[in-house]
Amino acid sequence: MVTATFRFYDELGDFLPRERRGRAFAAPCARAASVKHMVEALGVPHTEVQLILVNGESSGFERLLEEGDRVAVYPRFGTFDVTALSRVPRLAQDVEAAPRFVADAHLGGLARLLRMAGFDTLYDNHYGDDEIVAIAADEDRVVLTRDRELLKRRAVVHGCYLHAIKPAEQFRELFDRLELAASARPFSLCLHCNLALRAVDKATVLDALPPSVRELHDEFNTCDACRRVFWKGSHHKRMCALLDAVAGGAPEPAGDQP
Repeated sequence: MVTATFRFYDELGDFLPRERRGRAFAAPCARAASVKHMVEALGVPHTEVQLILVNGESSGFERLLEEGDRVAVYPRFGTFDVTALSRVPRLAQDVEAAPRFVADAHLGGLARLLRMAGFDTLYDNHYGDDEIVAIAADEDRVVLTRDRELLKRRAVVHGCYLHAIKPAEQFRELFDRLELAASARPFSLCLHCNLALRAVDKATVLDALPPSVRELHDEFNTCDACRRVFWKGSHHKRMCALLDAVAGGAPEPAGDQP
């Protein structure tokens, strides 16, 4: 048994008991315990960590802790330059392509908003944890959840714990954390099927339109899977307002929503 001192910074403190937030504290560690083992044993999922310093030096999760080690654990940096330091694996915003997501059963509202913004997001309220982990690993997706134990699984490489409760607030939190604004392609995916929308002539969907929509709208998109038809109605305006709020100005819509 060895004892190390830990300090978790910024929002990582939300995972700790109140008495351990914002301060250093000593914790007993099993012999041959790794940094990852102790960070997660103390309550913080490895997916939430970007930088670890042990005795002032950059460290990876695999380092074995020794008596008297001082461990500082940091979340993703917004303004600090840490390029000279050795960081743990970053989230999907490091890749050039837009991140793809898989959301757990409690995040259906967030999944819909992400699809609205053009982000490929798998969601099914019947997904079990094992299935979510397998999908994330097989398809290189970011796991979205409010279950910290799910994010502690070794097979989960990229994941985000959502602190907010309401979907719109979760959407804003994720946009800020992963810097998604530049990758957004609003109204390009079906909110129901997560598949690409395509423009369609009004004449081909006329029978599917309510009378008021036939009179007021001329541009339509459709989903080839569910056959739903989308147009720029009041729902579209509300979504544009939300995107504008989180992204500081939404790009020109690529498709239409009712």
